[in-house]
Amino acid sequence: MVNSITTGRSFRIKGAGRFVFAATMIGVGILGLIKGDFTVIWQPVPRGIPAREVLAYLCAFVSLFAGAGLLWRRTSAFAAVVLLTFLVVWFLLWRLRLFFVAPLIQSSWSCGETAVMAGAVCVLFAEFAAGWFRQRLGFATGDKGVRLATVLYGLGLIPFGYAHFANVKGTADLVPGWLPWHLFWAYLTGVTFIAAGLAIGIGLFARLAASLSALQMGMFGLLVWVPIVVRGSINPFQLGEFITTLVLTAAAWVVSDFFRKKPWLAAGRL
Repeated sequence: MVNSITTGRSFRIKGAGRFVFAATMIGVGILGLIKGDFTVIWQPVPRGIPAREVLAYLCAFVSLFAGAGLLWRRTSAFAAVVLLTFLVVWFLLWRLRLFFVAPLIQSSWSCGETAVMAGAVCVLFAEFAAGWFRQRLGFATGDKGVRLATVLYGLGLIPFGYAHFANVKGTADLVPGWLPWHLFWAYLTGVTFIAAGLAIGIGLFARLAASLSALQMGMFGLLVWVPIVVRGSINPFQLGEFITTLVLTAAAWVVSDFFRKKPWLAAGRL
């Protein structure tokens, strides 16, 4: 592929993924402003840190305005830079910290969530960056930027698969009662997350892997969390998981949209 940085050619991402991801970020921002606290994608932040409430509102505003900025092509690059910066800072400040204070399953899952979102935002930046951004941040645009984005996204999927194996009973318990073989589905979804992450990371059947990972996240939300929401029996933890699933599905949709023009079984460089 000719380098997009030198030609200025856009990847021309098609599909609704960008708009769905933007809408979820707007929703997260509004929810944060209503709660006056960190929403699930910005947790956990220890209580007692200086200006914690101010920081919570700042995260809500970043989510809201970055989401709004991603809706328009002219503001997408700036919005992506702002959101990606916050995700990276959050990863360094709070996600890595969990490896020292929380079980491996929780810490790795949190890192995976941030990596998946960061991967999606990197794809959008690589697509829409122009002018000053392309000159100053060329490493994150064009082919190099998309490669970085897909590696981040692929790495982010692997902890999800690990969590299914590390907590196989808890995963099996979430499988709807009308489906047989709960343990089978718990193991299968764990395997597919890991396989998809590795495939996308090395560029092997990346379109198929990205599409299936987005579908799997979406089906998980539809089959597990939506019925609980409809019944009105959702607790705060489950609500947080539902919101997380929406955000991650939207992020996966963004990455899947990038691969739409690639052959389903393509192998090798992007």
